[in-house]
Amino acid sequence: MSSELQVFRLPDLGEGLTEAELVNWLVAVGDQIKVDQPIAEVETAKSMVEVPSPYAGTVAELHGQAGETLDVGKPLISIAPVGATPAEPKAPAATDDAVSTGVVTDAEASAAAETYRTEEKAGSGNVLIGYGTPGGATGGRTRPRKGSVAVVDAAPPVAAPGASVAAPEAPMEPAVAGTRIPGKLSAVISPLVRKMARDHGVSLEAINGSGASGLIMRRDVEAAISAPEAAAAPSAPAQAPAEAVAPAAGPAVASGDLDGRTGLAVSTRTPVRGVRKAVAANMTKSRTEIPEATVWVDVDATALLDMRAELKKRAPHDTPGLLAFIARFVTAGLKTYPALNTRFETGADGSQEIVGFDGINLGFAAQTDRGLVVPSVRNAHQLSARELDAEIRRLTAVAREGKATPTELGSGTFTLNNYGVFGVDGSAAIINYPEVAMLGVGRIIDKPWVVNGELAVRKVTELTLAFDHRVCDGETAAGFLRYVADCIENPGGALADM
Repeated sequence: MSSELQVFRLPDLGEGLTEAELVNWLVAVGDQIKVDQPIAEVETAKSMVEVPSPYAGTVAELHGQAGETLDVGKPLISIAPVGATPAEPKAPAATDDAVSTGVVTDAEASAAAETYRTEEKAGSGNVLIGYGTPGGATGGRTRPRKGSVAVVDAAPPVAAPGASVAAPEAPMEPAVAGTRIPGKLSAVISPLVRKMARDHGVSLEAINGSGASGLIMRRDVEAAISAPEAAAAPSAPAQAPAEAVAPAAGPAVASGDLDGRTGLAVSTRTPVRGVRKAVAANMTKSRTEIPEATVWVDVDATALLDMRAELKKRAPHDTPGLLAFIARFVTAGLKTYPALNTRFETGADGSQEIVGFDGINLGFAAQTDRGLVVPSVRNAHQLSARELDAEIRRLTAVAREGKATPTELGSGTFTLNNYGVFGVDGSAAIINYPEVAMLGVGRIIDKPWVVNGELAVRKVTELTLAFDHRVCDGETAAGFLRYVADCIENPGGALADM
């Protein structure tokens, strides 16, 4: 029995996202899958997520290869309904089924994708936020894959076009520069493992994975890094370190490629994508649109450190960190100075308004292997310092694992940035658009300080506030900054009033 294929298009995995990188397929052509079964792992500008299927049936076609960047609204997978066989290719037409058989033009496919995205914004119900639909059952694979999951993106700049992955149902092509060796498919799921290999010039092709089905684990890459260079890349000339990542023929950056401006040889070309691409776009937009100003103040944090040390004596394993106390002071300060907890919006007709919020979602900058991300504590104004500490630790962990949800990474109303952990005193921070302010906390160090008319050595930090001058003036910004500084200098009295 022949039946029309069900084509599932890449959904919007977070508000405003337009593309995602296909990291790994979790199913193969011919697999029987269930509703809500994860079918692919994708990396967006905000997080790593598993995409579940809204359909049950037999996988008929996988649209895209691991390592490829896919646009939202473009076909992701084609599924034949349960009990049906895939339909025969049809004449060209801008339909889901025609797209699945590859007979539509690029213009028609792009138009269909744009229609899909438009319907998503209108709330048609097509949006799948990346975590499945209610009532579905998660299923496993019903039969083994034909070979390991093909890898992906081991070294994007040097791989030959179209050679990043082998089609599940097709025989391997003969080995050429930049392709994989027949019968030697390296399975890599973790982007952290891929990044580690790239950073150390390790070729994933030369590694035998120790995980299930030949999966390359972190320990495998670490072993390759510590091994002699000749063992890691036996075919690579010793005089060309960059060639340890890829064969000499056909790399994206050829040996001797000179930069016209500097006259120096180009050593690498790194595509800007994922988190780095999102950060670049966000920071550019912030600098372009926001007329920001900065105020700063030195603060005596001795009393705060003493108070925490005393609490730690009483409850060694349940004492909030310093950042949690400062976060509590920040939320109290934003209630007093709500102009800094807003958003500046410009309408299509040029009208402008300042949008205030009934609550505070406190973002904090977290450095991860994927780049700098800003998870946010939702309704932070309702939490105690101890509760803030627990949520900050939880969000930091999931962000570093690449598992923070788009909501956790994109819902902040104000950002707290502790750059003191990097050993610096201050920073002219760029505001996390579309927020209107960011508070930075520098390192805490011993400094000479006047106390009651006498010189003493105190624990001093610097607070820096960058703010959007469109939403408030310096008086408001300085008032907020002084409020937080006073709380740090007199934490006991501040907490008693909160």
